[in-house]
Amino acid sequence: MIDVKFLRENIEALKTALANRGSDIDLDAVLQLDGRRRELVHETEQLRAEQNRANEEIARLKKNKEDAVPAIAAMKEVSARVKEMDERVREADAALRDQMLIIPNMPDARVPIGPDASANRLERQWGTPPQFDFEVRDHVDLGTRLGILDFEAGAKLSGARFTVLKGAGARLERALISLMLDTHISEHGYTEVLPPFMVLGASMEGAGQLPKFAEEAFSLKGRDLWMVPTAEVPLTNLHRDEILEAGSLPIRYAAYTPCFRSEAGSYGKDTRGMLRQHQFDKVELYKFTTPEQSWDELESLVRNAETILQKLGIAYQVVTLSTGDMGFCSAKTYDIEVWLPGQNTYREISSCSNCTDFQARRANIRFRRDKKPEFVHTLNGSGLAVGRTLIAVLENYQQADGSVVVPEALRPYMSGVERIEPAS
Repeated sequence: MIDVKFLRENIEALKTALANRGSDIDLDAVLQLDGRRRELVHETEQLRAEQNRANEEIARLKKNKEDAVPAIAAMKEVSARVKEMDERVREADAALRDQMLIIPNMPDARVPIGPDASANRLERQWGTPPQFDFEVRDHVDLGTRLGILDFEAGAKLSGARFTVLKGAGARLERALISLMLDTHISEHGYTEVLPPFMVLGASMEGAGQLPKFAEEAFSLKGRDLWMVPTAEVPLTNLHRDEILEAGSLPIRYAAYTPCFRSEAGSYGKDTRGMLRQHQFDKVELYKFTTPEQSWDELESLVRNAETILQKLGIAYQVVTLSTGDMGFCSAKTYDIEVWLPGQNTYREISSCSNCTDFQARRANIRFRRDKKPEFVHTLNGSGLAVGRTLIAVLENYQQADGSVVVPEALRPYMSGVERIEPAS
Protein backbone atom coordinates (compact mmCIF):
# COMPACT_ATOMS: atom_id res chain seq x y z
CA MET A 1 0.00 0.00 0.00
CA ILE A 2 1.25 3.47 -0.86
CA ASP A 3 1.87 5.81 2.08
CA VAL A 4 -0.93 8.39 2.11
CA LYS A 5 1.58 11.07 3.13
CA PHE A 6 3.62 10.19 0.04
CA LEU A 7 0.47 10.55 -2.06
CA ARG A 8 -0.18 14.03 -0.67
CA GLU A 9 3.38 15.25 -1.23
CA ASN A 10 4.13 13.51 -4.54
CA ILE A 11 0.82 13.23 -6.34
CA GLU A 12 2.14 14.31 -9.75
CA ALA A 13 4.98 11.77 -9.62
CA LEU A 14 2.52 9.10 -8.55
CA LYS A 15 0.16 10.03 -11.41
CA THR A 16 3.02 9.59 -13.88
CA ALA A 17 4.01 6.27 -12.33
CA LEU A 18 0.45 4.93 -12.51
CA ALA A 19 0.06 6.15 -16.09
CA ASN A 20 3.22 4.20 -16.96
CA ARG A 21 1.59 1.15 -15.40
CA GLY A 22 -1.57 1.66 -17.44
CA SER A 23 -3.63 2.41 -14.32
CA ASP A 24 -6.61 4.77 -14.57
CA ILE A 25 -7.16 5.31 -10.83
CA ASP A 26 -8.36 8.86 -10.08
CA LEU A 27 -5.77 10.05 -7.56
CA ASP A 28 -7.41 13.47 -7.24
CA ALA A 29 -10.55 11.76 -5.93
CA VAL A 30 -8.44 9.79 -3.45
CA LEU A 31 -6.77 13.02 -2.34
CA GLN A 32 -10.20 14.59 -1.80
CA LEU A 33 -11.20 11.64 0.39
CA ASP A 34 -8.04 12.12 2.41
CA GLY A 35 -8.72 15.84 2.75
CA ARG A 36 -12.29 15.26 3.94
CA ARG A 37 -11.09 12.67 6.44
CA ARG A 38 -8.52 15.11 7.85
CA GLU A 39 -11.22 17.79 8.19
CA LEU A 40 -13.41 15.37 10.12
CA VAL A 41 -10.52 14.41 12.39
CA HIS A 42 -9.82 18.11 13.08
CA GLU A 43 -13.51 18.79 13.88
CA THR A 44 -13.58 15.77 16.18
CA GLU A 45 -10.44 16.90 18.02
CA GLN A 46 -12.01 20.35 18.58
CA LEU A 47 -15.16 18.74 19.97
CA ARG A 48 -13.07 16.56 22.30
CA ALA A 49 -11.30 19.67 23.56
CA GLU A 50 -14.71 21.27 24.17
CA GLN A 51 -15.81 18.08 25.95
CA ASN A 52 -12.74 18.20 28.19
CA ARG A 53 -13.37 21.83 29.06
CA ALA A 54 -16.99 21.01 29.89
CA ASN A 55 -15.92 18.17 32.20
CA GLU A 56 -13.49 20.49 33.96
CA GLU A 57 -16.26 23.08 34.39
CA ILE A 58 -18.66 20.48 35.79
CA ALA A 59 -15.99 19.33 38.25
CA ARG A 60 -15.41 22.94 39.34
CA LEU A 61 -19.12 23.61 39.83
CA LYS A 62 -19.60 20.46 41.89
CA LYS A 63 -16.55 21.27 44.01
CA ASN A 64 -17.99 24.72 44.77
CA LYS A 65 -21.44 23.19 45.39
CA GLU A 66 -22.90 25.21 42.50
CA ASP A 67 -25.65 24.13 40.09
CA ALA A 68 -24.01 21.85 37.45
CA VAL A 69 -27.22 20.65 35.76
CA PRO A 70 -27.07 23.04 32.76
CA ALA A 71 -23.35 22.28 32.25
CA ILE A 72 -24.03 18.52 32.42
CA ALA A 73 -26.80 18.84 29.83
CA ALA A 74 -24.48 20.80 27.54
CA MET A 75 -21.71 18.23 28.06
CA LYS A 76 -24.06 15.40 27.11
CA GLU A 77 -24.89 17.23 23.89
CA VAL A 78 -21.20 17.62 23.09
CA SER A 79 -20.58 13.94 23.91
CA ALA A 80 -23.32 12.91 21.48
CA ARG A 81 -21.72 15.05 18.78
CA VAL A 82 -18.31 13.47 19.50
CA LYS A 83 -19.82 10.01 19.16
CA GLU A 84 -21.41 10.98 15.85
CA MET A 85 -18.14 12.45 14.57
CA ASP A 86 -16.20 9.36 15.62
CA GLU A 87 -18.49 7.27 13.43
CA ARG A 88 -18.05 9.66 10.51
CA VAL A 89 -14.25 9.45 10.93
CA ARG A 90 -14.43 5.64 10.94
CA GLU A 91 -16.47 5.72 7.74
CA ALA A 92 -13.99 8.15 6.15
CA ASP A 93 -11.06 5.95 7.25
CA ALA A 94 -12.69 2.90 5.67
CA ALA A 95 -13.49 4.75 2.42
CA LEU A 96 -9.94 6.06 2.14
CA ARG A 97 -8.40 2.66 2.93
CA ASP A 98 -10.59 1.00 0.30
CA GLN A 99 -9.17 3.38 -2.29
CA MET A 100 -5.58 3.10 -1.08
CA LEU A 101 -5.78 -0.70 -1.28
CA ILE A 102 -6.35 -0.64 -5.05
CA ILE A 103 -3.45 1.69 -5.92
CA PRO A 104 -0.52 -0.37 -7.26
CA ASN A 105 3.06 0.01 -6.12
CA MET A 106 5.30 2.63 -7.74
CA PRO A 107 7.78 1.18 -10.25
CA ASP A 108 11.44 1.65 -9.48
CA ALA A 109 13.18 4.26 -11.65
CA ARG A 110 15.27 1.52 -13.31
CA VAL A 111 12.23 -0.31 -14.68
CA PRO A 112 11.74 0.09 -18.47
CA ILE A 113 8.65 2.12 -19.34
CA GLY A 114 6.21 0.46 -21.72
CA PRO A 115 2.62 -0.75 -22.09
CA ASP A 116 3.19 -4.50 -22.04
CA ALA A 117 5.68 -7.37 -22.50
CA SER A 118 6.95 -5.85 -25.75
CA ALA A 119 8.90 -3.33 -23.65
CA ASN A 120 10.54 -5.92 -21.40
CA ARG A 121 14.33 -5.77 -21.33
CA LEU A 122 16.50 -8.86 -21.89
CA GLU A 123 19.20 -9.05 -19.20
CA ARG A 124 21.00 -12.34 -19.89
CA GLN A 125 20.68 -15.83 -21.32
CA TRP A 126 22.06 -19.14 -20.09
CA GLY A 127 22.49 -22.38 -22.00
CA THR A 128 21.73 -23.28 -25.58
CA PRO A 129 18.33 -24.57 -26.72
CA PRO A 130 18.70 -28.19 -27.87
CA GLN A 131 18.62 -29.12 -31.54
CA PHE A 132 16.59 -32.18 -32.58
CA ASP A 133 16.89 -34.28 -35.73
CA PHE A 134 13.31 -35.49 -35.37
CA GLU A 135 9.88 -33.90 -35.12
CA VAL A 136 9.60 -32.24 -31.72
CA ARG A 137 6.62 -33.17 -29.52
CA ASP A 138 5.16 -30.92 -26.84
CA HIS A 139 4.55 -32.09 -23.26
CA VAL A 140 0.95 -33.05 -24.02
CA ASP A 141 1.93 -35.57 -26.69
CA LEU A 142 4.95 -36.78 -24.71
CA GLY A 143 3.09 -37.17 -21.43
CA THR A 144 0.12 -38.88 -23.05
CA ARG A 145 2.29 -41.35 -25.00
CA LEU A 146 4.30 -42.13 -21.86
CA GLY A 147 1.14 -42.60 -19.81
CA ILE A 148 2.28 -40.11 -17.15
CA LEU A 149 -0.05 -37.16 -17.85
CA ASP A 150 -3.78 -37.88 -17.92
CA PHE A 151 -5.73 -34.84 -19.04
CA GLU A 152 -8.99 -36.73 -19.55
CA ALA A 153 -8.94 -38.02 -15.98
CA GLY A 154 -8.25 -34.51 -14.69
CA ALA A 155 -11.25 -33.16 -16.60
CA LYS A 156 -13.45 -36.02 -15.38
CA LEU A 157 -12.51 -35.39 -11.77
CA SER A 158 -12.44 -31.61 -11.66
CA GLY A 159 -13.24 -30.07 -15.06
CA ALA A 160 -11.04 -28.09 -17.42
CA ARG A 161 -7.48 -27.10 -16.50
CA PHE A 162 -6.75 -29.96 -14.14
CA THR A 163 -4.33 -32.83 -14.77
CA VAL A 164 -3.70 -36.20 -13.16
CA LEU A 165 -0.02 -37.17 -12.96
CA LYS A 166 0.63 -40.91 -12.88
CA GLY A 167 3.60 -43.16 -12.25
CA ALA A 168 6.84 -41.55 -13.35
CA GLY A 169 4.99 -38.26 -13.92
CA ALA A 170 3.91 -38.03 -10.28
CA ARG A 171 7.36 -39.12 -9.18
CA LEU A 172 9.03 -36.53 -11.42
CA GLU A 173 6.88 -33.78 -9.91
CA ARG A 174 7.83 -34.90 -6.41
CA ALA A 175 11.51 -35.13 -7.39
CA LEU A 176 11.48 -31.56 -8.70
CA ILE A 177 9.92 -30.26 -5.47
CA SER A 178 12.59 -32.06 -3.42
CA LEU A 179 15.44 -30.80 -5.61
CA MET A 180 14.20 -27.23 -5.33
CA LEU A 181 13.69 -27.30 -1.57
CA ASP A 182 16.97 -29.09 -0.87
CA THR A 183 18.90 -26.63 -3.03
CA HIS A 184 17.38 -23.51 -1.50
CA ILE A 185 17.66 -24.77 2.06
CA SER A 186 21.09 -26.41 1.99
CA GLU A 187 22.86 -24.18 -0.53
CA HIS A 188 21.10 -20.82 -0.33
CA GLY A 189 20.29 -20.57 3.38
CA TYR A 190 16.49 -20.41 3.29
CA THR A 191 14.38 -21.77 6.15
CA GLU A 192 11.80 -24.30 4.99
CA VAL A 193 8.17 -23.56 5.83
CA LEU A 194 5.12 -25.72 5.22
CA PRO A 195 2.20 -23.30 5.68
CA PRO A 196 -1.57 -23.90 5.60
CA PHE A 197 -3.02 -24.06 2.11
CA MET A 198 -6.02 -21.96 3.18
CA VAL A 199 -5.74 -18.45 4.64
CA LEU A 200 -7.95 -15.75 6.09
CA GLY A 201 -9.09 -12.77 4.06
CA ALA A 202 -6.80 -10.56 6.17
CA SER A 203 -3.83 -12.59 4.93
CA MET A 204 -4.95 -12.19 1.32
CA GLU A 205 -5.31 -8.44 1.83
CA GLY A 206 -1.93 -8.15 3.54
CA ALA A 207 -0.19 -9.82 0.59
CA GLY A 208 -1.97 -7.60 -1.96
CA GLN A 209 -4.36 -10.24 -3.32
CA LEU A 210 -7.53 -8.59 -1.98
CA PRO A 211 -9.49 -6.71 -3.00
CA LYS A 212 -7.76 -6.41 -6.39
CA PHE A 213 -7.67 -10.10 -7.34
CA ALA A 214 -10.78 -11.51 -5.67
CA GLU A 215 -12.06 -12.92 -8.98
CA GLU A 216 -8.77 -14.76 -9.53
CA ALA A 217 -8.98 -16.60 -6.20
CA PHE A 218 -10.95 -19.55 -4.85
CA SER A 219 -12.70 -19.23 -1.47
CA LEU A 220 -14.76 -21.54 0.73
CA LYS A 221 -18.49 -20.93 0.65
CA GLY A 222 -19.72 -19.33 3.85
CA ARG A 223 -16.22 -19.12 5.36
CA ASP A 224 -13.55 -16.45 5.45
CA LEU A 225 -11.03 -18.90 4.04
CA TRP A 226 -9.22 -18.60 0.73
CA MET A 227 -7.19 -21.22 -1.13
CA VAL A 228 -3.66 -19.89 -1.48
CA PRO A 229 -2.95 -18.56 -5.01
CA THR A 230 0.76 -18.67 -4.10
CA ALA A 231 2.83 -19.38 -0.98
CA GLU A 232 3.71 -15.69 -1.09
CA VAL A 233 0.43 -15.09 0.76
CA PRO A 234 1.03 -17.14 3.92
CA LEU A 235 4.75 -16.29 3.93
CA THR A 236 4.02 -12.54 3.87
CA ASN A 237 1.68 -12.91 6.80
CA LEU A 238 3.94 -15.00 9.02
CA HIS A 239 5.06 -11.68 10.52
CA ARG A 240 1.86 -9.66 10.11
CA ASP A 241 1.46 -7.03 12.87
CA GLU A 242 4.96 -7.76 14.20
CA ILE A 243 8.03 -5.63 14.89
CA LEU A 244 11.19 -7.53 13.97
CA GLU A 245 14.67 -6.79 15.24
CA ALA A 246 17.00 -5.31 12.63
CA GLY A 247 19.64 -7.89 13.53
CA SER A 248 17.32 -10.71 12.46
CA LEU A 249 17.10 -9.42 8.88
CA PRO A 250 17.20 -10.60 6.20
CA ILE A 251 14.82 -13.47 6.93
CA ARG A 252 14.65 -15.97 4.07
CA TYR A 253 11.86 -18.55 3.72
CA ALA A 254 11.25 -21.30 1.16
CA ALA A 255 7.91 -23.06 0.94
CA TYR A 256 6.23 -25.66 -1.23
CA THR A 257 2.48 -25.32 -1.72
CA PRO A 258 -0.09 -26.20 -4.32
CA CYS A 259 -1.48 -22.97 -5.77
CA PHE A 260 -5.10 -22.35 -6.73
CA ARG A 261 -6.15 -19.74 -9.29
CA SER A 262 -9.37 -19.25 -11.21
CA GLU A 263 -7.51 -17.71 -14.20
CA ALA A 264 -10.55 -15.47 -14.63
CA GLY A 265 -8.72 -13.09 -16.94
CA SER A 266 -7.15 -15.71 -19.21
CA TYR A 267 -10.10 -17.15 -21.11
CA GLY A 268 -8.86 -19.05 -24.15
CA LYS A 269 -5.19 -18.59 -23.23
CA ASP A 270 -2.83 -21.59 -22.91
CA THR A 271 -5.71 -24.05 -22.83
CA ARG A 272 -3.58 -26.94 -24.09
CA GLY A 273 -1.82 -29.03 -21.48
CA MET A 274 -0.39 -27.93 -18.16
CA LEU A 275 0.84 -24.41 -18.87
CA ARG A 276 -2.07 -22.67 -17.16
CA GLN A 277 -3.89 -24.74 -14.54
CA HIS A 278 -6.39 -24.02 -11.77
CA GLN A 279 -4.14 -26.04 -9.45
CA PHE A 280 -0.36 -26.25 -9.76
CA ASP A 281 2.66 -26.82 -7.52
CA LYS A 282 5.24 -24.16 -6.76
CA VAL A 283 8.25 -23.66 -4.53
CA GLU A 284 8.27 -20.06 -3.35
CA LEU A 285 11.21 -17.99 -2.10
CA TYR A 286 10.45 -15.09 0.23
CA LYS A 287 12.55 -12.47 2.02
CA PHE A 288 12.05 -9.81 4.69
CA THR A 289 14.84 -7.20 4.56
CA THR A 290 15.79 -3.67 5.50
CA PRO A 291 15.25 -1.10 2.72
CA GLU A 292 18.97 -0.77 1.98
CA GLN A 293 19.38 -4.56 1.69
CA SER A 294 16.45 -5.23 -0.59
CA TRP A 295 17.95 -4.52 -4.02
CA ASP A 296 20.97 -6.75 -3.45
CA GLU A 297 18.65 -9.41 -2.06
CA LEU A 298 16.54 -9.21 -5.23
CA GLU A 299 19.59 -9.99 -7.35
CA SER A 300 20.54 -12.96 -5.15
CA LEU A 301 16.95 -14.23 -5.17
CA VAL A 302 16.96 -14.34 -8.97
CA ARG A 303 20.31 -16.14 -8.96
CA ASN A 304 18.96 -18.66 -6.46
CA ALA A 305 16.01 -19.44 -8.73
CA GLU A 306 18.28 -19.69 -11.77
CA THR A 307 20.36 -22.35 -10.01
CA ILE A 308 17.58 -24.92 -10.42
CA LEU A 309 17.53 -24.60 -14.21
CA GLN A 310 21.31 -24.68 -14.31
CA LYS A 311 21.30 -27.93 -12.33
CA LEU A 312 18.76 -29.34 -14.77
CA GLY A 313 20.79 -28.11 -17.74
CA ILE A 314 17.87 -26.31 -19.36
CA ALA A 315 18.32 -23.05 -21.30
CA TYR A 316 16.64 -19.91 -20.03
CA GLN A 317 16.74 -16.14 -20.14
CA VAL A 318 16.18 -13.37 -17.60
CA VAL A 319 14.18 -10.26 -18.48
CA THR A 320 13.22 -7.13 -16.57
CA LEU A 321 9.50 -6.51 -16.85
CA SER A 322 8.27 -3.16 -18.10
CA THR A 323 5.96 -0.90 -16.12
CA GLY A 324 2.96 -2.20 -18.05
CA ASP A 325 3.81 -5.87 -17.48
CA MET A 326 4.60 -5.79 -13.74
CA GLY A 327 2.55 -7.27 -10.95
CA PHE A 328 0.37 -5.11 -8.68
CA CYS A 329 2.68 -5.20 -5.62
CA SER A 330 6.01 -5.04 -7.40
CA ALA A 331 8.45 -2.15 -7.68
CA LYS A 332 10.71 -4.20 -9.93
CA THR A 333 10.36 -7.71 -11.37
CA TYR A 334 12.68 -10.08 -13.16
CA ASP A 335 11.09 -12.95 -15.07
CA ILE A 336 13.02 -16.13 -15.70
CA GLU A 337 11.83 -17.64 -18.97
CA VAL A 338 12.63 -21.27 -19.76
CA TRP A 339 13.11 -22.66 -23.27
CA LEU A 340 10.22 -24.92 -24.32
CA PRO A 341 10.95 -26.81 -27.57
CA GLY A 342 7.28 -27.76 -27.94
CA GLN A 343 6.44 -24.08 -28.36
CA ASN A 344 9.79 -23.07 -29.85
CA THR A 345 9.99 -20.14 -27.46
CA TYR A 346 10.86 -19.03 -23.94
CA ARG A 347 8.05 -19.06 -21.38
CA GLU A 348 7.90 -17.65 -17.86
CA ILE A 349 8.83 -20.10 -15.12
CA SER A 350 9.56 -17.63 -12.31
CA SER A 351 8.83 -14.01 -11.40
CA CYS A 352 11.14 -12.45 -8.81
CA SER A 353 9.99 -9.15 -7.34
CA ASN A 354 11.00 -6.50 -4.86
CA CYS A 355 7.78 -5.15 -3.38
CA THR A 356 9.65 -2.57 -1.25
CA ASP A 357 7.42 -1.58 1.72
CA PHE A 358 4.16 -2.00 -0.22
CA GLN A 359 3.07 -5.31 1.37
CA ALA A 360 4.59 -4.40 4.73
CA ARG A 361 2.30 -1.36 5.03
CA ARG A 362 -0.74 -3.50 4.26
CA ALA A 363 0.28 -6.23 6.71
CA ASN A 364 1.89 -3.87 9.26
CA ILE A 365 5.29 -5.58 9.32
CA ARG A 366 8.02 -3.41 10.78
CA PHE A 367 11.53 -3.65 12.21
CA ARG A 368 13.35 -1.72 14.88
CA ARG A 369 16.94 -0.47 14.75
CA ASP A 370 16.48 2.85 16.57
CA LYS A 371 13.55 4.12 18.55
CA LYS A 372 10.97 4.42 15.77
CA PRO A 373 9.99 1.20 13.94
CA GLU A 374 10.30 1.19 10.14
CA PHE A 375 8.53 -0.89 7.53
CA VAL A 376 10.47 -3.85 6.16
CA HIS A 377 10.89 -4.55 2.47
CA THR A 378 9.49 -7.82 1.15
CA LEU A 379 10.66 -9.87 -1.84
CA ASN A 380 9.27 -12.97 -3.46
CA GLY A 381 10.01 -15.28 -6.36
CA SER A 382 9.21 -18.73 -7.69
CA GLY A 383 12.01 -21.12 -7.15
CA LEU A 384 10.44 -22.58 -9.39
CA ALA A 385 6.93 -23.21 -10.74
CA VAL A 386 7.05 -27.01 -10.55
CA GLY A 387 4.59 -27.91 -13.30
CA ARG A 388 6.29 -25.70 -15.85
CA THR A 389 9.65 -27.15 -14.83
CA LEU A 390 8.24 -30.62 -15.46
CA ILE A 391 7.09 -29.46 -18.90
CA ALA A 392 10.58 -28.11 -19.60
CA VAL A 393 12.21 -31.40 -18.56
CA LEU A 394 9.91 -33.48 -20.76
CA GLU A 395 10.33 -31.28 -23.82
CA ASN A 396 14.08 -30.56 -23.54
CA TYR A 397 15.07 -34.14 -22.74
CA GLN A 398 12.78 -35.94 -25.23
CA GLN A 399 14.23 -38.62 -27.46
CA ALA A 400 13.35 -39.74 -30.98
CA ASP A 401 11.61 -42.89 -29.65
CA GLY A 402 9.31 -40.82 -27.41
CA SER A 403 11.18 -41.56 -24.19
CA VAL A 404 12.53 -38.83 -21.90
CA VAL A 405 15.98 -38.83 -20.32
CA VAL A 406 15.92 -37.92 -16.61
CA PRO A 407 18.40 -35.09 -15.85
CA GLU A 408 21.23 -36.26 -13.63
CA ALA A 409 20.27 -33.84 -10.84
CA LEU A 410 16.90 -35.59 -10.48
CA ARG A 411 18.07 -39.21 -10.54
CA PRO A 412 18.86 -39.44 -6.81
CA TYR A 413 15.25 -38.45 -6.14
CA MET A 414 13.95 -41.12 -8.56
CA SER A 415 15.91 -44.12 -7.27
CA GLY A 416 18.44 -43.79 -10.06
CA VAL A 417 15.93 -43.96 -12.95
CA GLU A 418 17.70 -42.60 -16.03
CA ARG A 419 14.91 -42.63 -18.58
CA ILE A 420 11.13 -42.48 -18.63
CA GLU A 421 9.73 -44.87 -21.21
CA PRO A 422 6.24 -45.91 -22.25
CA ALA A 423 4.81 -48.64 -20.05
CA SER A 424 5.16 -51.98 -21.84
